Amino acid sequence: MELEFLGATGTVTGSRYLLRAGGARVLVDCGLFQGLKHLRLRNRAPFPAADAGFDAVVLTHAHLDHSGYLPLLARNGYAGPVYCTPATAELCGILLPDSGHLQEEEAAYANRRGYSRHHPALPLYTRTDAERSLELLRPVPFEVDTPVAPGVTLRFSRAGHILGAASARLSAAGRAVLFSGDLGRPNDPVLLPPAPPQAADYVVVESTYGDRRHPTEDPRLALAAVIRRTAARGGVVVIPSFAVGRAQTLLVLLSELRSEGAIPPVPVFLDSPMAADATRILLRYPEEHRLRPPERAAATDSVTIVRDVEGSKAIDRRRGPMIVISASGMATGGRVLFHLERFAPEPRNTILLVGYQAAGTRGEALQAGARELKMHGAYVPVRAEVVMLEGLSAHADADEILAWLRRAPAPPRRVFVTHGEPAAAEALRRRIAEELRWPASVPRDGETVRLA
Repeated sequence: MELEFLGATGTVTGSRYLLRAGGARVLVDCGLFQGLKHLRLRNRAPFPAADAGFDAVVLTHAHLDHSGYLPLLARNGYAGPVYCTPATAELCGILLPDSGHLQEEEAAYANRRGYSRHHPALPLYTRTDAERSLELLRPVPFEVDTPVAPGVTLRFSRAGHILGAASARLSAAGRAVLFSGDLGRPNDPVLLPPAPPQAADYVVVESTYGDRRHPTEDPRLALAAVIRRTAARGGVVVIPSFAVGRAQTLLVLLSELRSEGAIPPVPVFLDSPMAADATRILLRYPEEHRLRPPERAAATDSVTIVRDVEGSKAIDRRRGPMIVISASGMATGGRVLFHLERFAPEPRNTILLVGYQAAGTRGEALQAGARELKMHGAYVPVRAEVVMLEGLSAHADADEILAWLRRAPAPPRRVFVTHGEPAAAEALRRRIAEELRWPASVPRDGETVRLA
């Protein structure tokens, strides 16, 4: 058995792992690289190790850094099964076509404005490519053993990161490898906590927050404070948010804060058709979340959902106070860029970051104090207040990852630490080695490890 690391090494994006067991080849996750330009360029490079083909693809969850390369893989000839949980299949049904549509829109906009170095600018893939790739999805439930390739069996367990998120164990020839996927938090306000790790000889664990702890302060208090002071100066709170996961948490918290009188009754706009669809899907899976029926209704009652482009443009013609939630979460694309262009130059407004910001993204630049952002070929001044609210992260922090690993039924032979920036991955590796006394390493990009 061999494991090849084709992504998510030295970065938090581009999750791709190739497991070879006997003659079988299974690709675990098929994500896009995001952030720094040299990483994004890898999306257009030939897929490593693809010439020999795969027997199956396994998706741990629907976020694009884990699923977003699938349309291109399919367009380039892959026609085999793609195994995922039922909720992940539904979320991919909105995320992947939207990704293709946004890439088509951005290419067309670049061609109209003439700011691309490529003539013409072309999308990585199209909406049609994405819709065709959805035909490959094969939903399987949690905690069921499923043969996915000759001699290889898959079992999903709940990871708690977003709806449908799973840890995936692949077993073959008496050995097992557990891929954590992205781990959620034990006390997430919406989703249930991750299930304990399944027994495995080897574990591949994420390390997004491997070098830090989340604040202990109640994030509701910090969120309310930001909204109150921005509203007091007549400003707009612009929240770049992942459409799947974070947007739903924000809707629940804003509804609670408003009902308690902790924030003024300012208008809330959810400018993301995908987030609206993801909210609808979430409510169809009560076995995966904590929300009671009154909370489910309240989360959508006090928000204006904007679906069309004209409605999105109308938001930018309004004045505050108001709250605008729009994708994408790291400001890498989508409608939120137009809201940032409109509202970032005004000091009375606030840009509220509510999740991890990968290196090289506009969100990371804002978090670092950038005073201007390049969007649509031009630089926009940033005079608005910028606030990072880490308490709303959907990723487990270092302590929570260690606590999850400690629940393993037996120590694994080795842990591979991935899906983190270099400092975060190394910090988590050190803690696993010192506190758990388990062999642990941080794999190199393209490294192949023989699992003896």
